[in-house]
Amino acid sequence: MQLRDTIVALATPAGRSGIGIVRVSGDNAAAIAAAVLGYPSQPWQSWQAQLGLLKDADGETVDQVIVTYYEAPRSYTGENVVEIACHGSPVILAFCVDALVRAGARPAEPGEFTLRAFTSGRIDLPRAEAIRDLIESTTIYQAKIASQQANGSLARHLQPVKQQILQLIAMLEAGIDFAEDATSEIDIPGASQILPVLEAAHTQVSGLASSYELGRYVHEGLHLAIVGRPNVGKSSLFNALLKQERAIVTAIPGTTRDLVSERASIGGIPVRLMDTAGIRTSEDLVEKLGIERSYAAIADADLTLLVLDLSSELTPEDHHLLQRVANSGAFLVVGNKSDRPVQAAVNLPFLAVSARSGQGLEALRAAIVAQVSPTDGIQASQGLITNARHAGLLQQSANSLKRAMDAESQRLPHEMLLIDLYAALRYIDELTGATTADDILNRIFSSFCIGK
Repeated sequence: MQLRDTIVALATPAGRSGIGIVRVSGDNAAAIAAAVLGYPSQPWQSWQAQLGLLKDADGETVDQVIVTYYEAPRSYTGENVVEIACHGSPVILAFCVDALVRAGARPAEPGEFTLRAFTSGRIDLPRAEAIRDLIESTTIYQAKIASQQANGSLARHLQPVKQQILQLIAMLEAGIDFAEDATSEIDIPGASQILPVLEAAHTQVSGLASSYELGRYVHEGLHLAIVGRPNVGKSSLFNALLKQERAIVTAIPGTTRDLVSERASIGGIPVRLMDTAGIRTSEDLVEKLGIERSYAAIADADLTLLVLDLSSELTPEDHHLLQRVANSGAFLVVGNKSDRPVQAAVNLPFLAVSARSGQGLEALRAAIVAQVSPTDGIQASQGLITNARHAGLLQQSANSLKRAMDAESQRLPHEMLLIDLYAALRYIDELTGATTADDILNRIFSSFCIGK
C-alpha cells in the first residue's frame, strides 16, 4: 500500500441520500479536486466551504457541489484533504469518484484514510480501532464507549502506568551501572521503593484487562436463551423484553416449535434473544426436533433465563430444567405470572415478573446486565476494554508485572527484574501501536470500510 500518493473514496454509505461526500487525501488533493471542478489556481482557504460545479467532458454541469479543504496537518489524515459534498445520487457520486481518479487520484483501500491518520501521528492504534467500533455501533452505549476510546481514553489510562514503569527502569538501570562506583551518589532502590510502584502498576493494568469481561459483551453482544416447559410464558417474556409482538403467543402448550431470534438492547448491551420450544417429554417428531434445538440454545448461550410459572406448582420438567441449566453456565431463574396467586414453591433465588403487566421487567433487565458485568476491576466511566487484542496485551503486561513483583519479593538480581519490566512495557507499546508489526496493522485496517 503506497501512503504517499493521493487517494479518493466515497465517505458516506452507498445508496441514495440527501448528500453524499467524496473524500480525497494526499499531497495533490487540492490540485486534483481543482482540476475536476475547474477551480482557479490555488491557494485555497483551509477549513472553509465553497461552491463548485461538477462538469462532464463536454463542460456541462452534472451537479452543484460544496467543497471543503483541510490543509495539512489540520485534517483527519494529517495530509491535505478535500471533501466534496454532492447530491446523494449513486450515479453522481460514482461520476465524481471516477473523475477524480482520471485526474490522478487512486481508489483508497479499506481503512486507508484512518491508516494515514495513524502513520502521520494524528491518532494512536487504539483510537483508530475505536473509530471502526464507533461506526459499527448498534447501541448508544456502544457508541459512547467507542467515542471515549476514539478520544484517547485508553492512552490516558495507560500513560501514568507507562511513566511509572519507565521511571523504575531508569532507577534500576542507573543502580546497576553505578553499583560498583564508590564515588557515585546514585541510590540503589530497595524493595520498599520498588514493590509499591509495581503493585500500583499491576493493579491498574490488571483492572483494565479484567474490564473486558463486560467489554466483550458491549462490543460483541450477548446471546441470551429463554427456556422453560410449555406454557410458562416464555414467548410473552420474549416479546416483553423486545417491546414488540415478535413471537406468537397462545394458551395452547407447544405453540413455539423452533427457535425465534431477535436483537435488542438491554442496558446498552446488544443482546440476541432466543425464544425456544417448550421442553417436555413428547412423541411428536417436529416438537422433539424443536426441543433438541432448545437444549442446543442453552449450550450456546452466554446467559440462560429459565422461566417458571409461579401460578402453578412446579412439575418434574421444571426440576429437570433447573438441574440442566445449573450445569450449563450462567443462568437466571425467572418466575413469571407474578400478577396471579403464587402456587409454586421455588427453593432458590429467582426474579418475579409478569410479562403481561410488565411488573419486574426493569429489575430483570438490571439483573441481566449485572450477570455479565465484572465483580471487580474498572467500570465504564474509568475505562472499559472492548477489544480482544487490547485485553490480551494488557493481560500479558500484567503477567510480566506480577513476575517482576515475585522477582523483587525473592530478592533476585535487578537484571532479572528488568527483563519483566521491559516485557510489560513492550506489550503496552504494542497495544498503542508504537511497536506493532505490519501484518497486525494490515489485519486491523483491512476491517474498515473503504471511505474511512
